[in-house]
Amino acid sequence: MPSAISDLRNEYTLNGLDTTDVLPDPFAQFRLWFDAALQAGVPEPNAMHLSTVTAEGHPDGRIVLLKDVSETGFTFYTNYESRKGRELTQQPFAALTFFYPQLERQIRIEGTVEKVSDEESDAYFSSRPRGSQIGAWVSHQSSVIDSRAVLEQRQRDLETEFAGKAVPRPPYWGGFRVVPHTLEFWQGRPSRLHDRIQYHRTALTQPWQVERLAP
Repeated sequence: MPSAISDLRNEYTLNGLDTTDVLPDPFAQFRLWFDAALQAGVPEPNAMHLSTVTAEGHPDGRIVLLKDVSETGFTFYTNYESRKGRELTQQPFAALTFFYPQLERQIRIEGTVEKVSDEESDAYFSSRPRGSQIGAWVSHQSSVIDSRAVLEQRQRDLETEFAGKAVPRPPYWGGFRVVPHTLEFWQGRPSRLHDRIQYHRTALTQPWQVERLAP
């Protein structure tokens, strides 16, 4: 098994990327690559690896779904009382990673984290399928449970409770926004000499600096 894993490799040959190829605005560049991933049929192109920091300073990661991107940042939704929710509240810093293997591309984002407004969370929650709305009430995310039967019984109870009524947003559920200070666009190249173009700024009022990184 170890030797088989060590032999796994791909040669990346689709495209190159230079500082002259990217747009001045990293959010516009993100949308460009995101739309290309959609057109290429990448499964769930909004799936991203979210890295957080525990109270002990340890890294923690999982896949979540991007639900909005604007000039203010990258937004996703979760249970604020979950493990990631607690970590983001206590240590409001995060990193996001998107990987599009069909395009031999990766996007890395680093920044600070803030909660979105109640109005934004309400608007998104109301757009979710009813089953997902009830699911937000069912699960005390990241807590230990005895069995799946506990979830299924609570789901039945809540479906009865909310029958014929709109499902309100739980007070412990809502959005986080990652406000980036650094974004990197990675394009695979032959011989592992990949192209890496980074946008960076030290403050929201500062212009973005665009630079090439060594692979």
